[in-house]
Amino acid sequence: MVSRVDITPAAAEMVTKLTARHGPLMFHQSGGCCDGSAPMCYPQGEFHLGSQDVLLGEIAGAPFYMSAFQFEYFRHTHLTIDLVPGRGASFSVEAPEGVRFLTRSRLFTDAELATLDQDSPTTPQGNTP
Repeated sequence: MVSRVDITPAAAEMVTKLTARHGPLMFHQSGGCCDGSAPMCYPQGEFHLGSQDVLLGEIAGAPFYMSAFQFEYFRHTHLTIDLVPGRGASFSVEAPEGVRFLTRSRLFTDAELATLDQDSPTTPQGNTP
């Protein structure tokens, strides 16, 4: 099984801690502006998805989305959500903890891309690409 997004153990532990405090969470990969391109973590329902947002997968029980426009640039890239010390200029729920989520990436291999293309076509709003 090839996934488009994964999470490091440290980041997953933080998601577990934040879920206990805030309830179910979701991620949205920011496309710029205030937080650059940081993965943003919100309580579910507090970030309104648009009709062009795409579900990449689930990490530590939280769905992970990005805009369809941004996905066009990242469709050949595997994302790993990590946790690093420091506070970003963020509306993300981990900010008060003195840490921030960070997206690391690598290109998919040709075999991984073939599996992804075969398993799931890209579709917007809640459907896995």
